[in-house]
Amino acid sequence: MARAVGRSGERFLRKSFTPAELAYCAGSPERLAGRWAAKEAVIKCFDGTGICFPRRRIEILPANTGAPRVRLIGGDARGATVQVSITHQAQVAIATARLEMTERPRLAEAPEAVAMPPRPKDGHKGTFGTVVVLAGSLGLTGAAYLAATAAARSGAGLVRLLVADGIYPILAAKCTEVMATPVPEVAPGHIGHAAEDIVLRHLEGASAAVIGPGLGPDRSTWRLIYDLLGRVRVPAVLDADALNALAANRRALKKLGKGRVLTPHPGEMGRLLNKSTAEVNKDRPKAAAQAAEEWGAVVVLKGAHTVVAAPGGRVSVDPHEVPALASGGTGDVLAGVIGGLLAQGCEPFTAAVTGVYVHASAGRAVSEHLGDSGLLASDLLLEIPLVMDQLRRGGL
Repeated sequence: MARAVGRSGERFLRKSFTPAELAYCAGSPERLAGRWAAKEAVIKCFDGTGICFPRRRIEILPANTGAPRVRLIGGDARGATVQVSITHQAQVAIATARLEMTERPRLAEAPEAVAMPPRPKDGHKGTFGTVVVLAGSLGLTGAAYLAATAAARSGAGLVRLLVADGIYPILAAKCTEVMATPVPEVAPGHIGHAAEDIVLRHLEGASAAVIGPGLGPDRSTWRLIYDLLGRVRVPAVLDADALNALAANRRALKKLGKGRVLTPHPGEMGRLLNKSTAEVNKDRPKAAAQAAEEWGAVVVLKGAHTVVAAPGGRVSVDPHEVPALASGGTGDVLAGVIGGLLAQGCEPFTAAVTGVYVHASAGRAVSEHLGDSGLLASDLLLEIPLVMDQLRRGGL
C-alpha cells in the first residue's frame, strides 16, 4: 500500500477511497491497507448476486464501538448488509466479510395467464371464498394437512377439511386455521360413498373444492369420487387418488363436469391416457392439450416446465425447473394453491397457470438457501403468500 501511494499518490487514493476514509486514515499505510483488504472481501461477497459496487462506493469506517462498519453508497444493494473484520499481522492486512441478503430473489418471467386475484381493502373472509377439501386417510393425514393449509396460504377466506371420523383427532390437532370436519367412514380412516350426502351439503356452500390428496385406494372411496363428479357444481381440483380412481374407470372422465382442474404427474397421466410415462413425456404439451380437449377440463401436467392446457387449445408452459420440488407432498400443496385461487374467483385456466407459477417460485425461493435437495413440502407454505405479495407489488 505504501508503494502504491508513493507511485500514484492522490489519483490512486481518490479512485479507491472515499473522502471520509482518507480523512480517517490520514495517510497511514496500515489503515489504508486494512480498508483495501476489506473492500476486496466485500466485492467477493457479491459474486454471483448480480450486485456490483466498486471500491470507491464501499465505505468502511469505525462504528461507535470501534468495529469497522460498511456503508454501500448509491446503487441497488437489494437489501444487502455486510459485516467485516480487519486484522493486521507482520505487515499484512487481512479482512473477512459476511453478506446477508434480505431482499427476495427476482421472479422468473411469468406466463401470460398469471394473474393475482383482487384483494379489496374492505374485503372480509367471505369476500375471498370458501374451499372444501376432501382428503386424507389412515397413514396419509399429511396430504390432507398440506392441501388444506396451502389453500389457506393462497388467500382463501375459509377452508373446510372433510376427513374420516377415525383420523379427525389427528387433523383437528394439526390444523388450527383450517376447519377440520369429521364425516362417516366405511373403514378405519377411510371416507366412502355413504358420506356422499354430507359431503355434498358442505360443497353447496363452497366456492371451490379440492378432492383426492391422500384419500387412499378404498373401493368405496373411489365410488364416492365417481358419484361426486357429476353432482359437484363448484370448480374443483382433482388430484392424487381422485386421479387414480379415474384411471381405474376412464369412462368417468366423460362426466367430469365444468370447472375441473386435473393435476397429474407423468405417471398418473400415462394411466389416465392408457399410455406409458415415456410416451407422455415425449411431447408433454401435446399430451396435455389432447387430454384437456377430450376431457373438457384444464389439465396440469406436472414436472419441470409444468404444462397447463385447457379445452379450446390454450396451452401454457411454466418457466421453472426446480429439482428441490421432487419431494413427497409438494403436489398436495399445488392442489391446495389452485383450489384457493379458484375460490377467490380465478377462472380454472388462470388459477392453474398462476398456481403452478406461484408454487414453483416458492420452491425456487426455498432452494436458494437449502439447495436442490432436502426441501419439505411444508417449507412451501410460508413462501406462498410471500411470492403472491411479490407479484402484487410488480415483482416480475
